[in-house]
Amino acid sequence: MSAENLVGRTVAGYHLMRHIGEGGTADVYRAEHPERGPAAVKVLRSRLAQDPVAVKRFLREAEYGVRVVHPNIVRTFDFGEAEGLHFLALEWASGEPLAEFLSRSGPLAPALAATIIEQLGAALGAAHRAGIIHRDLKPANIMYDPATQQAKLLDFGIARDSELKPEERLTRAGFFVGTLQYVAPESLSGELVNEQADVYSLATITYYLLTQCLPFVGKNPRELFQQLLTQPPIPLNQAQKGLKFKPAIESAVMHGLERDLTRRPKTVDEFATELCTAVRDDVPRRGGFLSSLFRK
Repeated sequence: MSAENLVGRTVAGYHLMRHIGEGGTADVYRAEHPERGPAAVKVLRSRLAQDPVAVKRFLREAEYGVRVVHPNIVRTFDFGEAEGLHFLALEWASGEPLAEFLSRSGPLAPALAATIIEQLGAALGAAHRAGIIHRDLKPANIMYDPATQQAKLLDFGIARDSELKPEERLTRAGFFVGTLQYVAPESLSGELVNEQADVYSLATITYYLLTQCLPFVGKNPRELFQQLLTQPPIPLNQAQKGLKFKPAIESAVMHGLERDLTRRPKTVDEFATELCTAVRDDVPRRGGFLSSLFRK
């Protein structure tokens, strides 16, 4: 069933008003609910409704969303099957995907980047404490409202339960999941990863927020794959000509990009704290850290 055919329909009380996007398995709609108001509703494509793995993966995303509640995670309202459709209803987050904001803004001031990373670190910390590893952190999976400077994490579509038994995995061994530009090197083997994989991805996002460049510059997936496995990332202060950061800021970002897990921060909280401390120490005392957030 095409996306256009669902506009105007009501699914479990959610009236689908407008098609706003699509992923590999689902279409996303702007919807209205008589009690909850605006919502985003994901509907599994009908051709996948008979695929048990696709349905299980879709519902698992919903279950993860219910398990973790945090101000910086898009809230899950409802999920299930109604009118013959598998659906997932989410909070309507104001703003836009962080990727779109960055395409207009260019590199962010360190203080604003730290504000965003501090929020994402808190959200991921809550997910990790609930036993959930996100595995697909990237600017496109983060909603950002420039007016309030609030960031919200979304899309647990390929997240996994850290306590999940190997036989319950939905990804075959030997296949990595995630987005190659932001994935941790250890993910490339297709083996189970821990929260340090999310630390690496969060550090890559930080690198991009500050420079609008990525720490590896492979011209194609194969080249990028090899660089992730064998080469060190480009130092932050060499990412873009004319952009220089204090040593403590560069050190914090590169610490999160360590390939060696024994040298990488163990938790997202540890990484976010190191970055924010470095940025605060770099802010002139007269303006203070908070006032500096509004310079960009």
